[in-house]
Amino acid sequence: MTDGKWDRRSLLRGAAVLAGAAAAAPLLDGAATALSGGGDADALFKAGEFEKAGRAYEEILRKDPENLHAARRRGQLGLLAGEFPAAEKYLKQAVRLAPGDKDAHYLLGDCYLRQDKFALCAPHWRAAGEEAYAKWFAAVSGEAYQVHGDTARLEWKQTDPGPLVEASVNGGPPMRFAFYTGASNLSLTATVAKAAGLSPVASQKVEFEGGSVWAHYGMLDSFRLGGIELRNVPVGWSSTESGEDVGPNPDGGGGMIGTWVFAHLLTTFDYAGRQLILRRRTPETSGKARAAAARAGVEPLPLWLADQFLHSRGSVAGADGSRTGIVGVNFGGSGGESAAVLFGETAEKLGVRADYDRPLGTFAHSHPAVTYPCYPKEIRLGEAVAREIYCETHPQAGLAPYGFDVRAAFFHCFHKPYNITVDFTAMRLYVARGKAA
Repeated sequence: MTDGKWDRRSLLRGAAVLAGAAAAAPLLDGAATALSGGGDADALFKAGEFEKAGRAYEEILRKDPENLHAARRRGQLGLLAGEFPAAEKYLKQAVRLAPGDKDAHYLLGDCYLRQDKFALCAPHWRAAGEEAYAKWFAAVSGEAYQVHGDTARLEWKQTDPGPLVEASVNGGPPMRFAFYTGASNLSLTATVAKAAGLSPVASQKVEFEGGSVWAHYGMLDSFRLGGIELRNVPVGWSSTESGEDVGPNPDGGGGMIGTWVFAHLLTTFDYAGRQLILRRRTPETSGKARAAAARAGVEPLPLWLADQFLHSRGSVAGADGSRTGIVGVNFGGSGGESAAVLFGETAEKLGVRADYDRPLGTFAHSHPAVTYPCYPKEIRLGEAVAREIYCETHPQAGLAPYGFDVRAAFFHCFHKPYNITVDFTAMRLYVARGKAA
């Protein structure tokens, strides 16, 4: 949030211009604050105790059905967990209580977007002040993200500084694409978009690394990833004022694959096997993933999705103790050597050794940021663990960009010994050591 308002552009512009993953925490200003009647429910929400918070907000609404804050937060909880009927119920209630509330419209628009109900999401983006997004999704016709094929195994053509896979656009020759779950939609370079004959249905000028670029939005007929083809895909691309690609593209890559693509598939990010495994997303494939994890003795981890950002439950430890809670989990991108980024005062409070004499100037979602090398005693995601590994601390980053504390985000280097299956049907993560079967 910025001054209490949701700022989608600050979240998505990094994806639109194919930004990397370094220190890529969502840099929204400040934590969401309780408005009225929140009390313990807000404290539970902030601490990541989502089930307890949900019950507490429901109790508030039983006593005070006109409580906007409780309705909006309860709807947000449903959206985080992919529980769309509950999310719609409470967010519609919030919009009814306050038709001009941009936060409620933003969340309800995102709820419809997650379900591919584009005609329904467009008016809420408009009410939230996101005219370009409203035009983009109002222009979608027919079924988006049509999946053809059942399985694809994509060998990584490069692993560091970030993995690359091959894909083709509108039946053209294979070209290299990055992928990153800190990005939202499928993004192309301006050169590839032009070659594919794309015309924008909406455009906006956005800030990027001290300057500005044009972000364009349209629809792509076909995007093929090995044995799986997606048709009628929402796509973005960015250009300079003169229409050229934004930044250098030395390997001639086609662009970046973001979370919205993976959310329509059952995806295994097989770091140990250096491959991306994509399967058609159905209740059956979700059940098979759960059964395979159980046979391997892998405990499922919760998955929460805020905008395009994946979260689960993990821990960070230093000399003065450890803290378990909500952590960001990011796959792909150009994460460099850092296994995780610790936010706010996390490193200091836990006694994590940090080198404040060696600041690192970087960007996070196109905003300037300064991080510092640090070395936690341990970072953990389920059974996946790294000890005394190089990380970064970002003291200026807010802990609660979505209203709940996120003390760390795990990146590319942390995942290398493992394969991770992301199941958006059951909203679970499965982390296993070694190559995927």
